[in-house]
Amino acid sequence: MSLQTLDFRGQPALQLALPDGGACTVALHGAHVLSWITADGVERLYLSPEARFDGRSAIRGGVPICWPQFNQRGTLTKHGFVRNVAWRADAGAVGGRADTLVLSLHDDEATRAIWPHAFHARLAVTLSPRSLRVALSIDNTGRAPWSFAAALHSYLRVDDVTQATLEGLQGANRWDAVRDDRHVDLSPALRFSTEFDSVYAAPARPLHLVQPAGTLEIAQSASCTETVVWNPGPELSARLEDLPDDGWRHMLCVEAARIDEPVLLAPGGCWQGWQQLTVL
Repeated sequence: MSLQTLDFRGQPALQLALPDGGACTVALHGAHVLSWITADGVERLYLSPEARFDGRSAIRGGVPICWPQFNQRGTLTKHGFVRNVAWRADAGAVGGRADTLVLSLHDDEATRAIWPHAFHARLAVTLSPRSLRVALSIDNTGRAPWSFAAALHSYLRVDDVTQATLEGLQGANRWDAVRDDRHVDLSPALRFSTEFDSVYAAPARPLHLVQPAGTLEIAQSASCTETVVWNPGPELSARLEDLPDDGWRHMLCVEAARIDEPVLLAPGGCWQGWQQLTVL
């Protein structure tokens, strides 16, 4: 296992690598996981070739952290502010484990001007030969309780989303944001060809993203009570400035989320949510 610092499109980043050739890369900006390559040389995350790396904007692709707000469900900027600020690598950058990279963010004058609460956020990224685990931990370091929503907004790379299916959400309660419709999804496998944006009650068992090249298992912590599935489809993809017109074909967002019932965190309290991706 090796750890090195590098320049990624002009931004500082850290790369954790395995002896078998597997590696993951994390930007300090937003503690944003940019890449996960398995030993076979296959990139498993989608990063837009038109993503902005200006040190201020959210990065399109990889695994953005949405916190303390999801989407526009609140008064903050879309998906909160932590994906738009610089984090720091913890001492040794491995959190006591050679296979884990840890980044952290504390409240400061700038964050309190946006969101007036004391907190400590940590992102632990654990790499193993066939899996990647991303865990977000939040501590309330203040003297009063506060609430938040969160999501690990993972962009999974696919060869062609129209040839992929997502299995494991049959029977789950679904809010279809495109049609503003709530129902139980009875589909044994989800398919994608147009804009898809839905929030599901998270199932107890892992999901499977199935495509001709192989299957990716997607698990999440019980603390993440929702799973969000998103693909912009061709029309929205063409309107997004930081995504190629055909970008929708090569990505599917499957997000571990806590949004429908925000977490109320007492002083001294800690919450953790995680997502684990495993190549089967």
